[in-house]
Amino acid sequence: MRLLFFSLLAATAGAQIKIAVNATTIESAPIFLAERSPGVRLVPVPNGRVAMMQLLNGSVDAATGSETQALINSTSEPGIRIIVTLAEARYRIIARRSSGIRRVEDLRSKRVAATVNTSSQYFLGEMLRTAKMLESDVQFVNLEGPAMPAALKRGDVDAVAIWEPHAQNSLEALGKDAIELKNPSVYSERFNLNTTTRVLRDPEKRRALVGFLGDLRRASGRTRSQPHQAGARADVQYALAAHQSGIVQDVARQRLAARPGESPIGRRQARLGQFFFGRPQLLGQARQLRLLARLQTHRDELSPHSKVLRLP
Repeated sequence: MRLLFFSLLAATAGAQIKIAVNATTIESAPIFLAERSPGVRLVPVPNGRVAMMQLLNGSVDAATGSETQALINSTSEPGIRIIVTLAEARYRIIARRSSGIRRVEDLRSKRVAATVNTSSQYFLGEMLRTAKMLESDVQFVNLEGPAMPAALKRGDVDAVAIWEPHAQNSLEALGKDAIELKNPSVYSERFNLNTTTRVLRDPEKRRALVGFLGDLRRASGRTRSQPHQAGARADVQYALAAHQSGIVQDVARQRLAARPGESPIGRRQARLGQFFFGRPQLLGQARQLRLLARLQTHRDELSPHSKVLRLP
């Protein structure tokens, strides 16, 4: 443990690129599992919004985050680029049986927590739509993921819609009173590594990014061949990141498997754009697709053999 900690500190010296990493979600595992060169420094942050903010203000050169954060910020910063998809994960609604919830329709008028302006809120809206309901049909409660398990256990909310590990932690917090509502066809998050054209125009930083993407590919290969060892290593790296940054987090252990990556641009992303940008006249569907196409311009150029870690 001490050796790994000092290795992490040593990597901060003379860093060519800095990467803001959400240290509270399992989807960041590929970043923590990658063997990094001395030119790469990780900056643990509490969520994807903070990571994106640091990328946009120039504090870091790359940042992790779901596709929603890249899309939301692309109108104010057209230079955002998605360079690789790190993970693909499913979301769940965890609800209290004692609140009379057995299916999505039972969420009507109930207190349902999600995180505003994130994929969590989008997922909740899409789940409600399957029951011909709107967000206005529930009592929406804006909560950060780490706060959801305790709020659910206390009875402050009746259900939460969120990513891992907060969904699993919520399930465990409720025990036998928990019920799980899920529909994989509604939404599967693509969690990406983002950068900007400003960074990509810098030859040294671009070279360092390309090198790091090679580290990610090798980490993906090790995860496929040695999933249990990868999980143990991820636990240590998350703990080190929390110690370094002061972030309080509890990342659930999960079995990791990998498959060749794909990130099509189509109706799914258009719906994301319509949801976050409001009424269609504010940002037409064609422009949403052009934005996403531009965001992903460098994916194949920088990482033609990237892998996606699918989280079951």
